[in-house]
Amino acid sequence: MAALEKATGDVVFKFEPFVLHVLCQELQDAQLLHSAAVDSGFRNSGITVGRGGKIMMAVRSTHCLEVPLSHKGKLMVSEEYIEFLIHVANRKMEENT
Repeated sequence: MAALEKATGDVVFKFEPFVLHVLCQELQDAQLLHSAAVDSGFRNSGITVGRGGKIMMAVRSTHCLEVPLSHKGKLMVSEEYIEFLIHVANRKMEENT
């Protein structure tokens, strides 16, 4: 709260979800890993094939959170709401684990 009171610009509370990048030798390996990831609940997972043929599989969760707290130095939410956001973010971190 002390840092928010000193802020002069915009402040955003942001929680980034779990991300795991795996370099795969074969497309079939990436597809197998992708299926396992999606079946495990990591719905934002995907496969990328680079120009040089590099196959990258990304396991991504959907547990993101991004909420503006202040604008031009003015706090836009209550301290109670910030405590609620922290609780939600901590739950999401447990789900990441």
